Amino acid sequence: MRVLGIDPGLTRCGVGVVEGVPGRPCTLVAYHVVRTDAADELPVRLLRLETELNELVARYEPESVAVERVFAQHNVRTVMGTAQASAVAVLSGARRGIAVETYTPSEVKAAITGSGTADKAQMITMVQRLLRLDAPPRPADAADALALAICHVWRGGTRARVAAAAAKIEAAVRKAKTEQAAAVRQRGGTR
Repeated sequence: MRVLGIDPGLTRCGVGVVEGVPGRPCTLVAYHVVRTDAADELPVRLLRLETELNELVARYEPESVAVERVFAQHNVRTVMGTAQASAVAVLSGARRGIAVETYTPSEVKAAITGSGTADKAQMITMVQRLLRLDAPPRPADAADALALAICHVWRGGTRARVAAAAAKIEAAVRKAKTEQAAAVRQRGGTR
């Protein structure tokens, strides 16, 4: 499975691409940081982010996109910019018909390090080890994006299988109810 992870940010947006299967080490495909100029107007920054993310999605053709879920911060301006960048990231996958999944920072930390409270240095070290890299990916936004992609390979596949199983069960229940209702009608009775 090829996954494109996005650590949304308005000034720096990390993008990481990995390939792998659940339970096995992932392989690095690429990583990037999309930057926008803080001096530019918001629409210009969002357009640049959208354009570059769309180009990266088209270039790497991922099967899934994993985006960090925005969480509350004390700085409203920062959280607004991150939320706007997150929306652009989600749309970049959705517009191409690619499954998009979001993960909280704690979910990603737990998947990568085993602890939902791991610090930035631990995360970077683990991403380097997991991808068998000679040096840590820099800047940290790129490492975060790679962590998101790894998390999705390991956890997203499970989520997708559980969702598919639930949908299959739901369809079987609907079919059984429809067949039961048809049998009741055919006998001329009600239930």
